[in-house]
Amino acid sequence: MVKKKGKEKFRGLRKLKQSLNQLSRKKKILILLSSAFCLLSAVYLFWGLPLPTRLTSWQYPVSTKIFDRNGQLLYEIYTEQNRTPIKLEDLPEYVKWATISSEDKDFYQHHGFSWRGMARATFNIVFKQKLQGGSTITQQLVKNALLSPERTLRRKIREFALTLAVEVIYPKDKILEMYFNHVPYGGTAWGIESASKLYFDKNAKDLTLAEATLLAGLPASPTRYSPFGAHPEIAKERQKFVLERMVEDGHLNQEEADKAKKKELSFSPQKANIQAPHFVMYVKEQLVEEYGEKMVEQGGLRVTTTLDLDIQTFAEMAIASEVAKLKNYKVSNGAALATKPETGEILAMVGSKDYFDTESQGNYNVTTALRQPGSAIKPLNYALGIMTHKITPATVINDVPTCFAVPGQKLYCPVNYDWSFHGPVQARFALGSSYNLPAVKVLALNGVEEFVSFANKMGLSTLEDPSQYGLSLTLGGGEVRMINMAVAFGTLANLGVKQSLVSITKVEDYQGNIYEEWEVIEGERIIPMEVAYLVSHILLDNNARSAAFGGSSYLVVRGHPEVSVKTGTTNDKRDNWTIGYNPEFLVATWVGNNDNSPMAAVASGVTGASPIWNEIITNILKEEKQVWQLKPDGIYGTQVCAISGFNPNPEGEAPTDVEGEGGCQTRFEYFLKGTGPSQTAPEKQFVEIDKTTGRLATDKTPPENRELQEKQILTDLWGTRYCLDCIFPSERVIINPLTLSTLQPSPPASMEE
Repeated sequence: MVKKKGKEKFRGLRKLKQSLNQLSRKKKILILLSSAFCLLSAVYLFWGLPLPTRLTSWQYPVSTKIFDRNGQLLYEIYTEQNRTPIKLEDLPEYVKWATISSEDKDFYQHHGFSWRGMARATFNIVFKQKLQGGSTITQQLVKNALLSPERTLRRKIREFALTLAVEVIYPKDKILEMYFNHVPYGGTAWGIESASKLYFDKNAKDLTLAEATLLAGLPASPTRYSPFGAHPEIAKERQKFVLERMVEDGHLNQEEADKAKKKELSFSPQKANIQAPHFVMYVKEQLVEEYGEKMVEQGGLRVTTTLDLDIQTFAEMAIASEVAKLKNYKVSNGAALATKPETGEILAMVGSKDYFDTESQGNYNVTTALRQPGSAIKPLNYALGIMTHKITPATVINDVPTCFAVPGQKLYCPVNYDWSFHGPVQARFALGSSYNLPAVKVLALNGVEEFVSFANKMGLSTLEDPSQYGLSLTLGGGEVRMINMAVAFGTLANLGVKQSLVSITKVEDYQGNIYEEWEVIEGERIIPMEVAYLVSHILLDNNARSAAFGGSSYLVVRGHPEVSVKTGTTNDKRDNWTIGYNPEFLVATWVGNNDNSPMAAVASGVTGASPIWNEIITNILKEEKQVWQLKPDGIYGTQVCAISGFNPNPEGEAPTDVEGEGGCQTRFEYFLKGTGPSQTAPEKQFVEIDKTTGRLATDKTPPENRELQEKQILTDLWGTRYCLDCIFPSERVIINPLTLSTLQPSPPASMEE
């Protein structure tokens, strides 16, 4: 019985299908129209659906204004009201097919919806809890011209209904023509005619293939892909994508596509009606992500930002002036970022020396770009070593020729910036003077995997897969963003508390309705405050860096000795950094070339970025009082031997403050409680010395050159035997970092204060 009913049911369905197939095209359209009318009526009754015929009328937009923290206008985002409609028949064929290939390859086959797109949207909604449309050309037209950018199920249903109506009312070519007249192409460009004028200063009918394919890639994300935006390099990548899709769809051959890819585009000059342009574009990207392109371009937002225009203007002038002086050193660009570490507020963002210099790709924003940090990353490496009790500021690191052997890899033999070695040097002076080889030894102790994980927690999110890096990572062998370096160094300034960067404090509309208002939230503690204090203290110690930089370098801020600072230069001289801070302000600067070409002999630790840094931070602090980091309770200070870092008291008790007691010259040092030196320097012993070199004798030293002398002999954490009062060896020492990173050196026994 059940089977019989089933057969009857399917027989009925087949008859219905046959009846539908016999209907004339006119009747099918009438049925479709009736269905659409019923659906539209239902949706309209519940949600006030706009009429599709509004597509033929223009709406009057209200400009969005972006202000600095003091209410000074930075930029007004507006849409040209006198847009000139174009006819599809007036556009070159490749303009039409470039858009269809990149946005909706099945445009002429579907009835408003792409099943593949809808499947992708369903997947994102169900599994990623992210509302996403099928992104057909008709849907994009409806979304941009008739609906708000809200991401809700209600808006998706409205979009579905209107898309169906538009497909019924208008032929395909008319829909495509309205798309070309309505969708945003970035900035003030709504519609392809306006975009053609804005970017190339020509009519859309005169666009070349290369120009047309660049424009065709913009509507998917106008702010992100704009060649005038924060990432002009992405615009070119998007153009290549469009050309490849056209080849796949048979609208171009490969030779034509390759020729268009190679063609250099000439953009029209940008209007200089904007202040702090890199920052404004950075803010605009965030606004578009939150509110959508249409709301940002037409919705009359009033946006208050964290920027201080006075600081911004000074920084722009400082960069332009100093980079001009470096022309003979093959330096073409500079950048700077100023923040308030405690809150993460961005006070200034200068992405290049001149945003409007189109010949040098001035709108390239170095503060958000991937660059190598050089030695500027070393403080994080030392912070990890101190936090895990593997080293203290007084730990002696033997800076002698050393190679690191990893099975299956070439020997890694780093050298110092000054091409010399410095013998036994304590961690404070090794970091302060930015010696390379000691930093590599510290990373060998920490382990690359552990350091990558730690750097991520500090804010360097672009360092991901540890297997991609070696020991050169501590010398800048990985790529980072300046904005992320500001977060990491800001964590040190905040005594271990990380604050994300903030650029927007308030968003409201032109009628005063507040959409969001920023409040300071408590940051996340990443490292103990004592560790941050010790690293910051080393970086403000001018004595610790004077061996490398001298006592009166650009790293000294007049009237503000509380400023901690670190430089960084890549070995190939492609990037030169200076980053410095006190508890209230942080400034990061960079010089180099956008195309990563190497600089000449500029960019030592005290040239290049450092003069710019000094100018900017001096200007910021000129009216400010000195602000020192508060010394945590878990920090104590004591005298140590100036060379060995050991306890100068021969009794092994808490040392006195009398310099020279215990038979060694002393200096003052800070420690984490429980990690200070409890052992004293060993008594001298007789060892064989090569009297011709003053170094420890080796197997190669002839008998006639050997001489017994009384010396202090030590073995450091890296297994290197050295003589404190000898000339250090010139022969290479071979260390296996894989065995070192598994060591867990116990800190010295606790010593009472």
